[in-house]
Amino acid sequence: MPRGARACIEHLARPEDQADREVLLRLIELGFLPGETVRVVAKGRAGREPIAVRLGGQSTFALRAREAALVRVMPIAGDEVQA
Repeated sequence: MPRGARACIEHLARPEDQADREVLLRLIELGFLPGETVRVVAKGRAGREPIAVRLGGQSTFALRAREAALVRVMPIAGDEVQA
């Protein structure tokens, strides 16, 4: 997702191993749940990690690319990208 884009969490990916399972549990504890909205606030240098996302319009989290890849989202139709 580009910086400023908003999306709705559709689901979390199935864990492939114990490490993914632990990351998914932590994401769930933080509130990364289906139906929540997320917005990309910032990306690391040259589009790399970390990726800063705002969850539900209130809390901001920095995610590594591997963590972000576990969160499956659907862009919000008609939503304008905010700089």
